[in-house]
Amino acid sequence: MQPALSLRALTAGGLLLSLLGTPLQAQTPQKLDKVRFGTNWLAEGEHGGFFQALADGTYKSYGLDVTIVPGGPNVNNRIMLLSKKLDFDIAANNLQSLDAVANKVPVVAVAAIFQKDPQVFIAHPESRVKTLDDLKPLTLFVSKEGMPTYFQWLKSEHGFNEGNVRPYTSNAQPFLASRNSAMQGYVTSEPFAIEQKAKFKPTVILLADYGFNAYSTFIETRTDLVENNPDLVQRFVDASIIGWYHYLYGDNKAGNALIKKLNPEMTDALLDYSVAKMKEYGIVDSGDAIKNGIGAMSDARMADFFSTMVHAGVVKRDTDFRKAYTLRFVNKGVGLDLRPAQ
Repeated sequence: MQPALSLRALTAGGLLLSLLGTPLQAQTPQKLDKVRFGTNWLAEGEHGGFFQALADGTYKSYGLDVTIVPGGPNVNNRIMLLSKKLDFDIAANNLQSLDAVANKVPVVAVAAIFQKDPQVFIAHPESRVKTLDDLKPLTLFVSKEGMPTYFQWLKSEHGFNEGNVRPYTSNAQPFLASRNSAMQGYVTSEPFAIEQKAKFKPTVILLADYGFNAYSTFIETRTDLVENNPDLVQRFVDASIIGWYHYLYGDNKAGNALIKKLNPEMTDALLDYSVAKMKEYGIVDSGDAIKNGIGAMSDARMADFFSTMVHAGVVKRDTDFRKAYTLRFVNKGVGLDLRPAQ
């Protein structure tokens, strides 16, 4: 499963990755700045651009010696970030960033790799679901993390009923056993698992297409690093963006090989599926990213999401949402020349 809204915990397990590659843009300095970056789950396609930037030498070309610390259950990467065991981590979405502000946690989002949150509901074809509203009569399997977050938006904006909800515990079997049900998931993974296990293609409803306009997969760092070493932050953000363009549109074999090395259960089929769905649904490269580059963010969209979550009762109105992020390091058009001509 996935973080925050989709059950992925921010976690870490230590593993030093140091792979040599050919510099892609700049002369590599003799001394590289060491950077430790924590992902929020096991190595997977949803983190592909970061692994690509490491595997193909992009980070090195930006003067960075990057260690990727993959996530896993029960270890909180944000704690590691605050204790300076990490320099950057992944925050799943706006709500995690807003929670940090509310609790005076000194972290800030510096780029939004996903323009769309990949949160979906998955339904049986027999239920004839075509739109979000078609889910209302069904039994909905929602996680304990989903109930106080995106489901409150479903209630306030779309009139969903909590009485139809049953607990989702990362087990697809209750969903598979009931054709009049729908299950939460990520567009890049759970539908594939259903197809493989149950041998049918499920209906997929992406919440982002119905107004749930959260960003996802933020690059997050400590506020002191932004203040004291903005050049390092900029280089890590820029190199990560380049890595994502290479992963989506170039030869991503090196990135995928590194993912499979760190996560032996990962398959080529799932990696291919994840990349295809990120492209099909515009998860990474859509919206403001089309003009401003991958990682783009805007004040207007941050304000709109905050207002929506206040209305849903998810966050308090007096939260200063502007402290959750900075536009200082994005919207610069980095990597736009790497996108294929439309």
